[in-house]
Amino acid sequence: MAALPSLRQLSYLVTLSETLHFTEAARRSFVTQSTLSGGIMELERLLGGVLVERDRQNVRLTPLGEQVVGRARVLLADAQDLMRLSREMSEPLTGDLHLGIIPTIAPFILSRLLEEVHLQLPKIQLHLHEAQSDKIVERLEHGQLDMIMLALPFDTRGLKVAEVAKENLYLVCNIDDKKSIQAQSLEDLDLAHLMLLEEGHCLRDHTLSACPIDERKNDHRLKASSLPTLVEMVSANLGFTLLPEIATHTSMLKNNEQLIIKPIQNAPTRVLALITRKSTPLQSEFDVVLQILQKITADLH
Repeated sequence: MAALPSLRQLSYLVTLSETLHFTEAARRSFVTQSTLSGGIMELERLLGGVLVERDRQNVRLTPLGEQVVGRARVLLADAQDLMRLSREMSEPLTGDLHLGIIPTIAPFILSRLLEEVHLQLPKIQLHLHEAQSDKIVERLEHGQLDMIMLALPFDTRGLKVAEVAKENLYLVCNIDDKKSIQAQSLEDLDLAHLMLLEEGHCLRDHTLSACPIDERKNDHRLKASSLPTLVEMVSANLGFTLLPEIATHTSMLKNNEQLIIKPIQNAPTRVLALITRKSTPLQSEFDVVLQILQKITADLH
């Protein structure tokens, strides 16, 4: 039987693909540069093709290298799940749990989530990672996160998805914005004054999916990097926005006397979901976290 690539060699290649720098990849892998370079050269010999193009200025992956990296990520994630499975069988509901969560959900549930996980999973050390949807999906696929919470619709690429809650988006406008206050549906709103988050936030996409506007007409307008910034922009009467129901019960909105919050017909909806890999060894933890999140969101809605 021919020799097979090792997980270590594959991890060297994956790390190099992330850095495109041999010295930095070696540092991240806790090996010398010669060890990492030798491991990748041996991997190329085993696979019978060039994976990395090298010159004095640049490092880049070949088309074969790109293909191998994609498959290597899956193998490495599966290997991590195998190790976790062994631990789960011997010591269930213990150890570290890495949960990714998007910024348009995190601020509204984190305190309750931490409290409930501490009570119901006392031997679990929960690590929270906040980032936009595409980033946490990628990190989940690569085995860097155990589960993630985000809002659908979003491309979950064959991952295991469990619904947490459904929610409408609410109109949030300034108290002096009489036209928006009187609006009963999206059709009554002047969408040229719709304030949005920056590109990359799924809430932006959910809003635009229901609002028939040409984004180019809004290019001149300010775009917020976070929900608090978006709220401040509406407070300054720069326009109106649509925010998820989960946000409408917070002091950020309720205590702001400059804001009007109201439901509106034909408003877009989103589904909050907990997601993991189909190969996860942490099914018990997933089920408990899902129940916790369902209870928290039900209370907020």
